[in-house]
Formats: sequence, structure tokens, C-alpha cells
Amino acid sequence: MTGEQRAIRVLVVEDDPVAADAHVMYVGRVPGFVAVGKAHTGAEARRILDRTPVDLLLLDLHLPDVHGLQFARSLRAAGHHADVIAVTSARDLAVVREGVSLGVVQYVLKPFTFATLRDRLVRYAEFHAAVGEASGQDEVDRALAVLRAPSPAALPKGLSGPTLERVTGALREASEGVTATGVAESVGISRITARRYLEHLVDAGRAARKPLYGQVGRPELVYRWVRGDAGR
Repeated sequence: MTGEQRAIRVLVVEDDPVAADAHVMYVGRVPGFVAVGKAHTGAEARRILDRTPVDLLLLDLHLPDVHGLQFARSLRAAGHHADVIAVTSARDLAVVREGVSLGVVQYVLKPFTFATLRDRLVRYAEFHAAVGEASGQDEVDRALAVLRAPSPAALPKGLSGPTLERVTGALREASEGVTATGVAESVGISRITARRYLEHLVDAGRAARKPLYGQVGRPELVYRWVRGDAGR
């Protein structure tokens, strides 16, 4: 995100004070995002929304005074258009389907790590940045696909979804590219394992690689995230 682009303003709505503080801290660690406030109830969130511009709600669905989806529905009726990333321990797919119509663009299941939330926020930022008119169906599909994490079922044997999320997050943060050694140190895995995940992302068209020359011995490969917006 360039300096000319405004940071995405996030309101954390979470009844647990400790979790709310953690989520605010997480948001602040992701470039291009700023936490503009936190609320522990739906009523408190509504008061903040009425006086503070917000682009995205990080919304716990189980608030003490209102269910998160009911709260989202009331916001739409009142003319608030902020998107929603729902935070929940519930795994009811009926709730997921209902949330789609209310502006819920992502679900994050509790408990989650910073890497998981970072991945969702970065994906949302790419989706949020898409402007203008699509040239065709493929471009529309790419814009929507940005919001969806890689499917664990499609992973090669020996690769796991959570580790892939962490590798993907490290790769996304390295705007100038990163080596397998750099990813290994960032994620806490071996260099060989990091390279397997990076090569999987290359095969999936989500990363590109090029050799880094100028060192003794074989050149090291540098990997770079391929953005959803036509690879820029």
C-alpha cells in the first residue's frame, strides 16, 4: 500500500477485554490498517460508528447485548456500509450463509493466531483496492478469489493449511521478495520445508521466483507474491 492510499479503518467489536486488546494490537501490526476504536457491546459499537468513519468491522458474533449478525443487519438498515470480518467459535454453516448477505466478507474461527488474521486482512485489502470496471468474467472471478484462502484439500501430501497460511503471510509482507531461508526464519520451519511451500505457491500461480546472483556458489532463489490484480 503506497503512502498516497488511506489506511483501512478497523473497529474491533469484542466482548472479552483481553481479546479486544489483542485484536487491536494485531490490526496495528498489519501495514495499511489502523484500529480506530474498540467496543465490547453492540450498543457501544453503534455509538462509535455514528461518530467515526469505519471501513471494516472485526466483529465477534456473540456479544452480550446482541448477536453479531443481528447487529450487522441493523447497521445495514441504518445506512452503515462497513464490511465485516466475523470472529466466532461457532461452525454453523447456516450462520455463514446468512452472513454473506449482510456484508460479511470473511470468517475467522476462534482461537486464531496473528498470522491467520494478517492473511485475512491482507486479502481484504486487495479486494478493497479493486476499483474500476472489470474487463470480463475472469477479472471478476480473480477479485472474489482474493478473499478465499487456499483449500487444504488441494494441498500436496505433507503440506498443511496452517503452515501454508504462515508462509503466505511472510511472502506477502516481503514486498521486494524473500528467499526460502528468510521465510524459514520468519515462520520457524526448516529451509527445505519453506522451499516446498514456496514451490507449491509458484505451481499454484500465487508466487514467482527468480535467481539471486552475486554470491559464491549456486544462486539462491528469491520468491515474490503475485498479487491478484493482474500480477502487479
